[in-house]
Amino acid sequence: MAQNAEVEPSVTLSALKQDPIAAVNAGGGAPVAVLSGSKTAFYCLPIDTYEAILERLDDKELALVIESRLSESCVRVDLDKL
Repeated sequence: MAQNAEVEPSVTLSALKQDPIAAVNAGGGAPVAVLSGSKTAFYCLPIDTYEAILERLDDKELALVIESRLSESCVRVDLDKL
């Protein structure tokens, strides 16, 4: 589902093919919209930004697990008896 090119910065598909690193760097760390014609075909982003997104998603999933376990009853354990 292509969207209109309203994201800045953006590069054309041909510019991406010519110099992919320059296209990614055009965003200064933010996603860069890659245009096919006048429509956004996909987004390109640096690895640091991608890894930060994955880290946030992982943190969100962990937070949901923690929240779901807050209502569970506690089981007292004596470490010396284990």
